[in-house]
Amino acid sequence: MKILVTGSAGFIGFHVTRSLLNKGHQVVGIDNINRYYDIELKYARLKELGISKDKAELLHLGCTGTLYGDQFQFIRMDIADRERLPKVFEREKFDKVCHLAAQAGVRYSIDNPEVYIDSNVVGYANILECCRHHSIQHFIYASSSSVYGLNKNIPFHEDDQVDHPISLYAATKKSNELMAHTYSHLYKIPTTGLRFFTVYGPWGRPDMALFLFTEAIVKGKPIKVFNNGEMERDFTHINDITTGIISVVEKKWTNQTKLYKIYNIGNNQSVKLLDFIREIEKNLGREAIKKMLPIQPGDVRKTWANIDRLIQDYEYQPITDIADGVKSFTDWFCNFYNIPKKETKA
Repeated sequence: MKILVTGSAGFIGFHVTRSLLNKGHQVVGIDNINRYYDIELKYARLKELGISKDKAELLHLGCTGTLYGDQFQFIRMDIADRERLPKVFEREKFDKVCHLAAQAGVRYSIDNPEVYIDSNVVGYANILECCRHHSIQHFIYASSSSVYGLNKNIPFHEDDQVDHPISLYAATKKSNELMAHTYSHLYKIPTTGLRFFTVYGPWGRPDMALFLFTEAIVKGKPIKVFNNGEMERDFTHINDITTGIISVVEKKWTNQTKLYKIYNIGNNQSVKLLDFIREIEKNLGREAIKKMLPIQPGDVRKTWANIDRLIQDYEYQPITDIADGVKSFTDWFCNFYNIPKKETKA
């Protein structure tokens, strides 16, 4: 198939793009390469996808344009560009769209609301409009566990109420689900939303806890442990997330399939934050300097995904435990940044 992956230079988008290419699909990637975090990491991901550093340097200078690999085409643009985006759809004639581009981060949304509206609402609406006018077979998009807000039902189920988001980021993701529902109803577009639960692993984002903790520990700096460590997350390894996304992308939609679907995609268990930190310490051979702090605005104490629906419809089965998952990241981090490990603790 010919598949559009938005956010292809991002953490999840990169992994999904690489997997689709390995499975023989033709992929067009779109990313605006914004400066929310280190763009050199984004260019390093593109290099892994066959876009050389020399070619990427053209875009590093701020040019817009299109770069070609053997099987992968990369377009630097903003999905909020209402003039240019439809031209891409008209030219490329995609079979399916995997929409992973978004302004990420719960805490960043508290101080920078406008960028979330531009990307997660305006940009998302532009993608939906293009799908509407270009006969897209299936629109798959990233939602988030943050839509559950202060939900007290554990584990979180897709039928739980999600009408009380506690961050603007969560509100934009809830709006994405509502917009998808409307387009499915009005224009008969098959849409599938995936509520991601704390994705981690190699090539991860520098603003996420695993990256922040690892970087601070190797530098001998304190790590911020919110809610005094009384936090639990359904940490989901990127390999499991990618496998789940690819299953949804590749499965043929039939007339008997419900047009609008929402799924949790997680690891189906909750891990204590302090246990998570201990795994990082063990793999780095260093002890963290912990700065205990109160819970942050927009944070929730515990997340845990009920994944029964995804198992039933797509035979989804996460297989990466937290020990192996954290090790895969710390190994990548130390190799990528050329940091020697100390002796691993027993």
